[in-house]
Amino acid sequence: MSLPELMLWNAIRRGQLDGLKFRRQHPIGPYVLDFFCPAHRLAVEVDGAEHYAEDRSEKDAARDRWLARQGIMTLRLPASGVLNSLDGALMAIREQLTHLPPPGGFAACPPP
Repeated sequence: MSLPELMLWNAIRRGQLDGLKFRRQHPIGPYVLDFFCPAHRLAVEVDGAEHYAEDRSEKDAARDRWLARQGIMTLRLPASGVLNSLDGALMAIREQLTHLPPPGGFAACPPP
């Protein structure tokens, strides 16, 4: 894991973020997610500078669409943002969770 990923993992593992369980390096289909909260079907990706190149951002968008079709929302956090403000990254995760259905609520949601 990169330093920003390690910092974030140390802050969210073992239910430290509001009691939520996260998995790291979680495989799903053809992808491996940096972090995954199964209860809320939230993927958290820590993106380094290489993710902002034009060809990579297109691949990331395709990946995010594929995950959305599986009922998984993706939150992308810049690695520099995690390094500069871990608290800000944790707040972004909490904020994203407020926009997702409650655990078990995906069955009633129409596909994206």
